[in-house]
Amino acid sequence: MQKTSKLYALMHGKCPHCRRGDIFTGSLYGFNVQQTNTICGHCGQRFEIEPGYFYAAMYVSYAMNCAEMIALGIATYVLSGGNLEFESLWLYLTVIFTGCLILAPFNYRYSRVILLHWLSPKIKYDANYDKP
Repeated sequence: MQKTSKLYALMHGKCPHCRRGDIFTGSLYGFNVQQTNTICGHCGQRFEIEPGYFYAAMYVSYAMNCAEMIALGIATYVLSGGNLEFESLWLYLTVIFTGCLILAPFNYRYSRVILLHWLSPKIKYDANYDKP
């Protein structure tokens, strides 16, 4: 049995218990709607541990969104030559809100993945789990 690394499971949205089953049904930026699977298709791990469990993912998404907005603001400041005049306010707002809009599917998906992998004490990785 081949062990799957935690980084691979995080990047590809795999189950935190077996690191093989998919957490989501669709692709990140596909035309189909992203939806979280109820259970892992490989090991049967239930993803929503208790009712309303993924409401906590909003806090993770908020932290990710704040970091992205700060990074986009700093990048705009550096690339615009340090222009902080009132007229450049619209440049900052446009860049930051467009970046937030483009990164919304990424934040939705990875806030849940981070919640399941790092912030869930009830789900532990089982390297010996081998169910076809």
